[in-house]
Amino acid sequence: MTRRDVLKTLGVVVTSGLAPAHLKMPANATDCHHHIYDPAYPWAPEATLKPAPAGVDDYRKLQRQLGTSRNVIVQPSSYGVDNRLLLASLPQFAGRARGVAVVNTSVTDAELKQLNDGGVRGIRFNLSPPGTTTLEMVRPLARRVAALGWHVQVNAPAQFLIDSRSTWSDLPCPVVFDHLAHVPEPDPTHHATFVMVTELMSRGRAYVKLSGYYNDTKVGPPSYSDRVIVAAAYASAAPDRVLWGSDWPHPTEQALHREMPDDALMLDLLQVVIPDESKRNKALVDNPAALYAFA
Repeated sequence: MTRRDVLKTLGVVVTSGLAPAHLKMPANATDCHHHIYDPAYPWAPEATLKPAPAGVDDYRKLQRQLGTSRNVIVQPSSYGVDNRLLLASLPQFAGRARGVAVVNTSVTDAELKQLNDGGVRGIRFNLSPPGTTTLEMVRPLARRVAALGWHVQVNAPAQFLIDSRSTWSDLPCPVVFDHLAHVPEPDPTHHATFVMVTELMSRGRAYVKLSGYYNDTKVGPPSYSDRVIVAAAYASAAPDRVLWGSDWPHPTEQALHREMPDDALMLDLLQVVIPDESKRNKALVDNPAALYAFA
């Protein structure tokens, strides 16, 4: 089944020309999760994902395909706490990009200021599995970045998230859960992690990224219908607390030697996840503007 067939099955009107995304983007639409990889920068010693080069010019091609005009570069685990590539990439987007860095508890105030001045607005903890950062680092670092108006972002298995729920429940800054918080099939919307995340969202303490449908799907492409249901449930529960991200260039899929996801399809599915245009524009424009401090 093609992307056209999937969208028509889901009741979405499809016109000709499927190379670009069908969904028309509002002004300042934001891709809230992508990475940059450049062979000029060394991998971290603990790196397990070592994707092919994916630079700023490559990403600009994706922007043209999708129609997005703002973006958030997330420091990949492959570079550990070496944020030099992130800081070099951000200014190339002329003020229309923000960053999420990776730091540990040895980071200095001067380094945090340099990151902030460079456009960074959050720090990421990739705890799947723990490596450069650990759960024990979350609270002390959250206290420090809260003073900058930043947030904490976390990527971890659903069971890990619920087992450490006390950490996420009372941070002094927002927490952003990657990739639908990885709530597993079957019956993901009744999983304890989904309940926890939506409760934090309803209290204005958390956001969730509607991204990475391929990570935990049992149905698979092109419909990803099981993950679309999860994304729609999050968006219905708290439309002011959801974000959309491409997860380009899909490093986990590269590592598993899988066929690369159709980026335009991933974006087009957002009109199924959030059928209401005004609420969809919140996810694409208003929510990112608030979280990442876009002018």
